[in-house]
Formats: sequence, C-alpha cells, structure tokens
Amino acid sequence: MPSSRPMRADARRNRAALLATAREAFLTGEADAHVEEIARRAGVAVGTLYRHFETREALIEEVYRQEVDELCAAPAELLGLHAPDEALRHFLLLLVDHAAVGKGMAVALESIMATDSPIFDDARTRMARALHQLLEAGAAAGTIRSGVSGRTLLRALGGICGMHTTEGWQDEAAQITAILFDGLRFGAGNAS
Repeated sequence: MPSSRPMRADARRNRAALLATAREAFLTGEADAHVEEIARRAGVAVGTLYRHFETREALIEEVYRQEVDELCAAPAELLGLHAPDEALRHFLLLLVDHAAVGKGMAVALESIMATDSPIFDDARTRMARALHQLLEAGAAAGTIRSGVSGRTLLRALGGICGMHTTEGWQDEAAQITAILFDGLRFGAGNAS
C-alpha cells in the first residue's frame, strides 16, 4: 500500500535517475536492457529500482507516461509563445517527434501491450485533448478552420506516423504534416 508521506529527496533523485537511464536505454535501442543494468547505470542498487517500480513493465510504463506528460504539457507553453496557428504547427511537429520516440521504444513498449495497461488509450485521449485545445484556440483566432476535432487530427497524424518503418520516414512525415497544416488553415474564419 503506497504511503501518503512525501518522497524523501534522495528517493526522488534515485527515481529520476532510474527513469532518465531507462529512457536513454530504450530510446537508443537497448529495449532489452535488464533492470540490473539500468540500476547500475543509474548508480543505485537493483532493490532501489524495485522499490520504485515493481516490474520492468512498470518502469517502461512510467518512462512512456513521462514522454506523454511532457508532450501534453506543450500546448499551454506553445500558446504562450506563439499565435494559435503557429502553436498548432509546432505541436504537430512535436507529435511527429513523439512517434520517433515511440519507434525507439517500440520493442520495450511491446512488453506492456499484452497487459491490461490503459496507458495507450490514456495517451491517445490526452494527445487528442491537447490537439483540441490548439484547434479551438486557432478557430477562435480565425486562423484555423473550425469543425475539426483533436481526435480526428490525431488519427490523421497516426496515419502519417505509421510510415515509421520506412527509411527517411521522419522527413516525409514532417512534409506531409506541413500539407495537413495548410489544409487546417484553408477556409479559416469561414463558416464550416
């Protein structure tokens, strides 16, 4: 049963080191990195790893969850830095980058696909919500056509990023995303 007490500073540092080490291993193609190796690289004992993550799959889930958290926090920051349409364009490219991260983690993520983990459904829901926020801001500013949902746009991007098994896919995905973005601006400010 999890404690309601806040985590000690050293425990927070250990957890952060484990997550950073695991993320780097998974993203660089070391999907089969053993927990013992991850713990060693993070500078902690394997028991410390298991105190934070009961299973290797729990560690993988948390790495992926962090990726999604960072991604879904981006719209608010982007809207603070850019006009709504530019914020959307930047976020679309971040989603392409996220697909590249997913490709790097694909083998590691396969180990949790067979479980009952709701992580992928949750990630899709959160990404669609983030896109919807940007679409609404763009429509309100008159720079993005209205009537397109975040879920629909996420599905379109899923099709684009589904090419990730092809050589040079990321450059092509960025080009296709630019075409998609132009289509979202076409008819902006008009009733749809």
